[in-house]
Amino acid sequence: MAEIRYDHQVISGIIETGSKVLDLGCGGGDLLKYLVDTKNVQAQGIELDEEAIHRCVAKGLSVYHSDIDSGLKGYPDKTFDYVILNQSLQQVKNIDYVTDESLRVGKKVIVGFPNFAFIASRSTLFFQGRVPITASLPYEWHNTPNLRFLSIDDFEYYCEQKKSQVIDRRYIGVPLLAEAFPNLFAESAIFLITATPE
Repeated sequence: MAEIRYDHQVISGIIETGSKVLDLGCGGGDLLKYLVDTKNVQAQGIELDEEAIHRCVAKGLSVYHSDIDSGLKGYPDKTFDYVILNQSLQQVKNIDYVTDESLRVGKKVIVGFPNFAFIASRSTLFFQGRVPITASLPYEWHNTPNLRFLSIDDFEYYCEQKKSQVIDRRYIGVPLLAEAFPNLFAESAIFLITATPE
């Protein structure tokens, strides 16, 4: 059995058993399959890459071929208990539209992203003068799928501006220090958010 990524374990710990889950930019379906196996979720994914979709289908997952930037118009409000944007938010063109649509169709939204303000990234940029390559940012500047880079503080501020309610925060990085000073010592973060009631 393949080793389960730590961020997938963290997300599984957030999601309640038997939930309806939509994974946006689900890749080859490793997270969705893990959630089906461990949490008995009703899983659905959206993915643009056709090879990744074939891997999802081989795992027995229901995945639609679509670009999440084009929205989720086919889904009624609050169709899903959770919408997941894990390692995909930084790759979309229209952040506001994708987050608004996610909050519309999902009761809660899980957002996982690499923290560009992580101390190792800062050090590489400062001492070497080069774009950092880390476990959570493993690409060269010229072949990265990421369109933008954000920090934990950036996302906190974004949620304040959008008036999205942050329910939970989980940090992956230097033990203890990541909890105390996440913007500096967390390599990545996972947020659980919901729309603020009007």
